Amino acid sequence: MTKPSFAISAAVSVALMSGATVANADTLRLLTWGGYAPEEVVAKFEAETGHTVKVTKSNNEEMIAKLRATGGGGFDLAQPSQDRIAGPQEEFGIYKPMDMSKIDMSLFIPSMLEATKGNTTVGSDVYGVPHVWGTSGLVVDTANAGMVKDYTDLCGADVAGKVSYRLKRPTLIGFAFSMGLDPFAAYGDEAAYADIMAQVEAKLIECKPGVKTYWGGGDELMGLLRSGEVVASMAWDTGGWKLNDDNADITFVAPAAGALGWVDTFVLPAKGKADDTAYAWINFVMQPEVAAMITAAAGNFTASQGAAEFADDALKAKYKASFPQEAIDNIKWYPPVPAGLEAIEGGVLDRVKAAN
Repeated sequence: MTKPSFAISAAVSVALMSGATVANADTLRLLTWGGYAPEEVVAKFEAETGHTVKVTKSNNEEMIAKLRATGGGGFDLAQPSQDRIAGPQEEFGIYKPMDMSKIDMSLFIPSMLEATKGNTTVGSDVYGVPHVWGTSGLVVDTANAGMVKDYTDLCGADVAGKVSYRLKRPTLIGFAFSMGLDPFAAYGDEAAYADIMAQVEAKLIECKPGVKTYWGGGDELMGLLRSGEVVASMAWDTGGWKLNDDNADITFVAPAAGALGWVDTFVLPAKGKADDTAYAWINFVMQPEVAAMITAAAGNFTASQGAAEFADDALKAKYKASFPQEAIDNIKWYPPVPAGLEAIEGGVLDRVKAAN
């Protein structure tokens, strides 16, 4: 167990090693997701290092757009998902390589660190390290839709008119796996990927009459499930666990074809001005007790080694119920997206949306 005094000494050590002392305090401009930089964590970091943190909340699309518009300027640390790093870097040059000597790698779950390093390497340089991870799969009212075990079960007659999912790429990927296809294996073959997407497009159009609505935001979906208008949907694990607090019948189910796993990372924007402070923040928030504070705020677990032991007992219980070991082993982790595939997916989604 990490002692409270260690958290203070480690953060101060990182600050001193990076040359970022209280006498030379910097402002960290952080581009991140909601919940990843809770106020109490920011206050703790500022108190222990003398730095200040300016938080801008965003999402993958907006992060890439902001950094692309400025050539990687305006922020010192950003947190895109691992599949949004190699492609944008090769195309736009919006990040700078990580100096791994400035990161305390002992703070990370080794397998997740190595996987993320591999997925964010361009040439010989590593551009990202893992922070928060989670999955998308099924959120099911088990009392009324217990038969829904996989993505394509959302097309079943028993739940017709009471299902929902987004018209976004996770739906395309999930349906593909459920149909016995492997979209990730086709990432290097644009023609093969287009063929898979054509099959998924036909399936989604076939299923469209049974869809209550294509949800756009988390609050909308939560309302649909709470009201009973929707009894099964594609959604994130944390959404299912949150609904479970209000209704024990509703929970997250890892699909038979595999939940879709994502990792949100730390990256350095190409024109960032406070690299040492960015490294100090990374090392600070990856300490187990601090990482557990982020899990409490965001609802997702982190890549911090040992942080799970500090997590809320109720959340740990929900996690274990949704993810027996075989479900964890079956997670389909998003690899980097090659250029050109998003255009194929966009065409599919547009045609599904327009179909009668």
